[in-house]
Amino acid sequence: MIASAIPLLFIVAALAMLGVTGNLFSPSPFVIAAQVAALGLNIWARSSFHRGTFRVTAAPSGTSIITRGPYRLIRHPMYSAVLLFIWASIASHCSVLTLAIGIAVTVVCIARVIVEERLLRATCPDYLDYSRSTKALVPFVF
Repeated sequence: MIASAIPLLFIVAALAMLGVTGNLFSPSPFVIAAQVAALGLNIWARSSFHRGTFRVTAAPSGTSIITRGPYRLIRHPMYSAVLLFIWASIASHCSVLTLAIGIAVTVVCIARVIVEERLLRATCPDYLDYSRSTKALVPFVF
């Protein structure tokens, strides 16, 4: 299970790197709005879990899936929130370093989504139907 937490540590390290280099926040109202939206989405997604069922690792806490809150529209809203937050930062501080961080975080998030999708399809009988009616990361798109 420790290997399952490595992507989270990677994302935290990426955010720290953007922060340390002064590339995390921007005075732009558009960037601020996107980052506030990302934080709101993350909080909304986290609050959609039943008490005591949230896990940082990919291990499901049961055989039922969450279909309320942002999970009605997207299967992985916390990864969506991370990607929105980081890419908003990159948009306002575009450089080779920030692009490399953004691409790396995107690859890690997509890899994590793939792993979780396989695990959830194998352990939750209703997941395949749910995945047909929702998008993975971007509502109505992807």
